Amino acid sequence: MLIARVIGEAVTTQKHKSHEGQKALVVQPLNLDGSERGDSVVAVDAVDAGVGNLVLLVTEGFSAMTSVGRPNSPIDMAVIGVIDHIELVE
Repeated sequence: MLIARVIGEAVTTQKHKSHEGQKALVVQPLNLDGSERGDSVVAVDAVDAGVGNLVLLVTEGFSAMTSVGRPNSPIDMAVIGVIDHIELVE
């Protein structure tokens, strides 16, 4: 699981039948200090997140597809939570 920020929505004219009715988001994975971690990715949205939201991102296929209720879908990544606050304790 990763922390990410939603930076956009992906508009698709065609998609796999199992993805119908699902919103696709462009998210930027982040390090704990808020800096960018690698490239941005496309993820299926399970929680109605919006641009600018900090989110929890599942990056493993089985976890991603079951979290959006589509256990036999070709899904690699899914947004499964909106983060309200992060507090790091040393």
